Amino acid sequence: MDQPQPDVLSQKAFVGRFWKSARGFWRADTRVIAWSLTIGLLVVILTQTAFQYRMNVWSRDFFNAMEEKNGQEVFSQIITFFPLLLTLVALAVCAVYGRMTIQRRWREWLTKQLIIKWFANGRYYQLDLVTGDHQNPEGRIAEDARLATDAPVDFCTGIATSVVTALAFIGVLWFVGGSLTVTTPLGPVTIPGFLTFAAIIYAAITTAVVILVSRRFIHVSERTSQAEAEFRYALTRVRENSESIALLGGEKQESAGLDQSLTMVIRQWLSLCYQHMRYTVVSNFHFLIAPIVPVLLCSPKFVAAEMSLGEVMQAAAAFVHVQSAFNWLLENFPRLAGWAASARRVGSLLNSIDHLDAATLPDSMRAISRTTEDGASLHIENLSVELDDGTVVIDDADVLIQPGEKILLLGESGTGKTTLTRAIAGLWPWGQGNVAIPNGTKILMMPQRPYIPLGSLRRAATYPLSKDEIPDADLHELMNAVGLDYLVGRLDEEAPWHRTLSGGECQRLAFVRLMLHRPDIVVLDEATSALDLKSQETLMKIVMERLPKTTVISIAHRPELEAFHYRKLIFERRPGGAQLMTDEKLGGQPISKFFAKAADALRHALTRRQ
Repeated sequence: MDQPQPDVLSQKAFVGRFWKSARGFWRADTRVIAWSLTIGLLVVILTQTAFQYRMNVWSRDFFNAMEEKNGQEVFSQIITFFPLLLTLVALAVCAVYGRMTIQRRWREWLTKQLIIKWFANGRYYQLDLVTGDHQNPEGRIAEDARLATDAPVDFCTGIATSVVTALAFIGVLWFVGGSLTVTTPLGPVTIPGFLTFAAIIYAAITTAVVILVSRRFIHVSERTSQAEAEFRYALTRVRENSESIALLGGEKQESAGLDQSLTMVIRQWLSLCYQHMRYTVVSNFHFLIAPIVPVLLCSPKFVAAEMSLGEVMQAAAAFVHVQSAFNWLLENFPRLAGWAASARRVGSLLNSIDHLDAATLPDSMRAISRTTEDGASLHIENLSVELDDGTVVIDDADVLIQPGEKILLLGESGTGKTTLTRAIAGLWPWGQGNVAIPNGTKILMMPQRPYIPLGSLRRAATYPLSKDEIPDADLHELMNAVGLDYLVGRLDEEAPWHRTLSGGECQRLAFVRLMLHRPDIVVLDEATSALDLKSQETLMKIVMERLPKTTVISIAHRPELEAFHYRKLIFERRPGGAQLMTDEKLGGQPISKFFAKAADALRHALTRRQ
């Protein structure tokens, strides 16, 4: 059953959005190399056409010599043929180099621009939180960007070649074919340049048939590309979550889901197969008939001795060249359809990022503002946090956090505590109110599942700092402090550490990063949930001792963590969004002050003993 047709206007807008960014290759700091390669390729195309015309003339002279049985002239034409052949081959090689260099440079530039936009302001994170046509962004950046830049270069090269070829060889058809006189009931009718008109009419007919037969090619190609991308994404999710699937015994469910995705892929490929079959019928008729048509048209004049064999062969070759130029659409329609699908996918990704950018503009009605102040306090001012669809998660929170304070956020699941911390960090743009942070503040987020990058354990421990920035002694000491001393000898070992380390080990490693980064504000989002109580106490004491001036904002449910915080903020669910209902000081004193008093008491006791 056919899928519903997409919104044509939005699809055209996506292609336009792609071109808006992609054409920057010829306008940005790469414009010198871009235009140099473009002009160089055009010169090669013009030179190729000139030598193809010379080869066409050679064809006439050679077959005339054959017809006249002029052995000396035949030998002379054979000697002339090889330099022409070598020159055309060399020009073809130069054209390939120029074309593929433009493709390579353009793809590199566009991919870098996409990656920059994707990473800017946490867009790669926010895209997973909003609706829109931007699924599988990694596939759009890696694969669709390649296809979207490869094809236009080939198309432009083909169009330029077709235009130059048509202009050059239409003249050959006009002058070599001459006029044709046809007898009609009204008398003889002379058609000047009959081969030229025949070539134009033939090309118009074949092009119209291709457009008629393949009108749904682009739509089917796009849906096929989307189905392929979704199938790859489903396979990737299985690989990334293999442990959880295996522990839960979810193989049957995952297999059923993959089977459903594969069925959609196969169904789309069947539709694409039907489109290719219809196209093949037209294209094969064209390629079989095109070389015969000029010979049939010239045969009456050849039989009447009005054209030589060489002129017939020259006209036939010129007719094929003109047909090749005129039927560029016929030969490239399938690829044009594939390019349009890729360009739209890249354009839709850019469009979604544009919407996110618009949502975070200072004058946006639904954007949380962020200001920097000279004071040392973190001030959450009348902050309402919303989902991208306008649903309020937290309503009108107002909190002043002093530097070095340890704050515990409490509340039932779904009250938006994690979303609030994302807003503080600048990762969540939707809502109202203001987050005022001190100038130069460095914020570090520690989620429940720390990110473990590929590579060595040393890289995972120091991420995102360079592994060479941290002295071995410092790193070893921290590994020992958090209870990972048994892994010190494996710091330079490369392994799939995201699978090798347990949840508790990953969280311990995250505390190593915290000590290395020494941020001004750290958000601990269930950052000790995989640890036992004793290990949790040890790590929290390390934080209090070593980072006494760091503001800690914790999200947790364990009551034992209250001992390491000065205040607790309790959010309760209310109609219209959760609200801050309790701002309570905790009885425990700051750990850093505790150790200071203990040190003073010890010094006092030693003085008295002396």
